[in-house]
Amino acid sequence: MKILRKMLVPFALLYGLVTWSRNLLYNARVLKSKAYNIPIICVGNLNAGGTGKSPMIEFLLKFLLADFKVATLSRGYKRSSTGYIRLSGNETAKEVGDEPLQFKRKFKQAIIAVDVNRQHGIEMLKQEKPEIILLDDAFQHRKVRAGLNILLTAYGDLYINDFMLPTGNLREPTSGADRAQIIVVTKCPPKLTKPEMEVIRRKLRLHNYQKLYFSFIDYAEEIISEGKKVKLSSLKNKKFTLVTGIANPKPLVSYLEEKTFGFKHLSFKDHHNFTESEIADLKKEPLLLTTEKDYVRLEKNFKDDQLYYLPVTTAFLKNEADFKQEILKYVHKK
Repeated sequence: MKILRKMLVPFALLYGLVTWSRNLLYNARVLKSKAYNIPIICVGNLNAGGTGKSPMIEFLLKFLLADFKVATLSRGYKRSSTGYIRLSGNETAKEVGDEPLQFKRKFKQAIIAVDVNRQHGIEMLKQEKPEIILLDDAFQHRKVRAGLNILLTAYGDLYINDFMLPTGNLREPTSGADRAQIIVVTKCPPKLTKPEMEVIRRKLRLHNYQKLYFSFIDYAEEIISEGKKVKLSSLKNKKFTLVTGIANPKPLVSYLEEKTFGFKHLSFKDHHNFTESEIADLKKEPLLLTTEKDYVRLEKNFKDDQLYYLPVTTAFLKNEADFKQEILKYVHKK
């Protein structure tokens, strides 16, 4: 695979040139992007997947919903429907996408919508008069000019060390990071030291207007099924199967291994739509553990005591209060 990717370097260079030229035209206002008089916060990345966008959106929802009417707009990746849909929570993951459905079920008071056309989606949302709109995975969608861009990059897979698709995993050149006002290094070791943070800061070559934060994945102490919670530690003496359809399951696998659990891991591609035969095979397993995103795709096919998910949240290593203050500063200024 690595040899094949190296052979694709000319295509990566061409792709990089195309995306760089596109950004140049947007920056020069030759290509038009639309700004809005409502606070719009974009959460995205340069790498293709696996940086923790969903936990960050949930962190922002939990924080902002206490004082504001908040809407979230996603494209609804791999959904079977088209156009604009305002979620009620009764949809299926196949219809609207796994992550938007996850957001709606967890934050019922939030306005959650999907639309591949972000401008159209925002116009539809404006009819409900939200005070803040969160754009999920929209950093490369230059037709909308977000007022605040939060760029995520995973520890151990920094965008500065990556290369353009298809040789690497970058959606656009690293210069695209210049559009972000906030950069968050996600999935850090919980005990990351200040000297290690400083090394990363120097590598990223931040501008004066950019703020840098470090976060880690905080795993819950309970696993959840529909209407049922049990301690994660209850898996200690049980054999179970971990099922993942996410971009980077390594942190979760490592966490469970550190707990010395006995399990086997079935890994599928990100946003995988499970086939009937795959579900039939999974039903043969006595106990299944999965991610919350995968759970919304699988739950209807399993009994409550057979399938569980492990909730995760974004937690900051330091300066969480400062991060929140930066968000509020933008919202109130807008």
